[in-house]
Amino acid sequence: MKYPNFKDLILFESDDYIVVNKPPFVASLDERSAAGEVNILRLARQYTDDAQVCHRLDKETSGAIVIAKNPEAYRHLSMQFERRKVKKIYHAVVDGQYQFDNLFVDLPILNDGNKNVTIDRAEGKRAETYFTSLKYYKHYTLVECKPVTGRMHQIRIHLATQRAAICGDSMYKGKPVFLSAIKKGYRLSKDEEEQPIMKRFALHAKEITFKGLDDQDIHIEAPYPKDFTTLIKLLDKFDA
Repeated sequence: MKYPNFKDLILFESDDYIVVNKPPFVASLDERSAAGEVNILRLARQYTDDAQVCHRLDKETSGAIVIAKNPEAYRHLSMQFERRKVKKIYHAVVDGQYQFDNLFVDLPILNDGNKNVTIDRAEGKRAETYFTSLKYYKHYTLVECKPVTGRMHQIRIHLATQRAAICGDSMYKGKPVFLSAIKKGYRLSKDEEEQPIMKRFALHAKEITFKGLDDQDIHIEAPYPKDFTTLIKLLDKFDA
């Protein structure tokens, strides 16, 4: 895998913060299972010594992630996350047609380590997400997701509870999108195996809003990466 140039990922930079558009398949922080692998934290520390990643995105999730350049900035944003003051908007493509109109899902999530996440009303921690359908296709829906809390896999598991699994999210029974499923008359040559349009789950951190040390709002939008753009284009063309 070709690793990104950190400077090319930057969407916003001030004396205190950098916001980057994290590519898919790059971890936010060091992972125990992937010692030595390049991640956002390492790339950021090559760019500025005291860099701290302020929150994390799943490895496959692309989009806006905030890095603090100094300890004061890190503390300032950590407090906003703790108080649920950071506004985050994600986009997801889900399998099926769903009319979500600011649907509120508040099912508690239990993370027993080992990336094993379940809904657990007794032991789970509070988890709240709002969902709104943005665009309807014949077989899919583009959904805006606004998490209030920041639990691991929160958007993914909350959508799965609505039977609206994110495309390609095999952990929560989401099926990948194949061109043959949406394009009439699409044929593969005999010995060719069809690849999904997106080789990951279709989730992107689209926007983030938080306050800088001067208490002014910082609002950043992250454009879709290539694979997400391609999926939307093909759905627009063949599944609208």
